[in-house]
This record gives sequence, C-alpha cells and structure tokens, in this order.
Amino acid sequence: MRVKTGIVRRRKHKKVLKTAKGFRGASGDVIKQAKQATMRAAAYSTRDRKVTKRRMRQLWIIRINTAARLNGLTYSTLMNGLKKAGIVLDRKVLADIALNNAAEFAKLAETAKAAL
Repeated sequence: MRVKTGIVRRRKHKKVLKTAKGFRGASGDVIKQAKQATMRAAAYSTRDRKVTKRRMRQLWIIRINTAARLNGLTYSTLMNGLKKAGIVLDRKVLADIALNNAAEFAKLAETAKAAL
C-alpha cells in the first residue's frame, strides 16, 4: 500500500501561501512562484535589518557632527573629548540630546573641550 502526501503537501503549500499573502501577481497565488518570492523576501529582510542599523548610525553621526560644529568642535574631537572626560553616552542618545536639547548638548561640548 502506498503512502500519499496529500495532507502534508497541502499544509506546506498553505504555509507558503499564507506568507506570500499580499504579494503582487502570481507570486501570491501560484505555489512555485510564491515559494521563490517568499525566499527572496526572507533574504531581503535579513539583509535590510543590518542596513537599517547602519543607516540609523549614519544619521546619528550626522546629527552629532552638525551640533558639534555649532559648538566649535568636529565630530571626532567631540567624541574624543567625551571619552577623555569619562562621559559614556552612545550615539543614539547623543543625537537625541543634540536634536531636542541644544543647551544640554552645549554643556557636553564644553566638558569635551575642557577635557582635551
């Protein structure tokens, strides 16, 4: 007696089609194309999680550099001064302070200048 794969195959197909829901054209309906599209989408999402982190860090550095230059420093001298002063703040927090609280950032910049 042979074993048929009907139920197992149906479950696998439903899983892939559920993941491909909303894809344009045949990629959302046809199992072969849906499988390829979901694999490609998974690869893109893995890659883009790293790219998002990279872009956010770039944005934070740009904001810190702009605020530092308004206070008579460059980005690298500011970061060096903060390190020597023993102030440990990550770039995300520094960028937030630079954007939302210029007076506090000016104090940090003065502390960095004094440490150099």
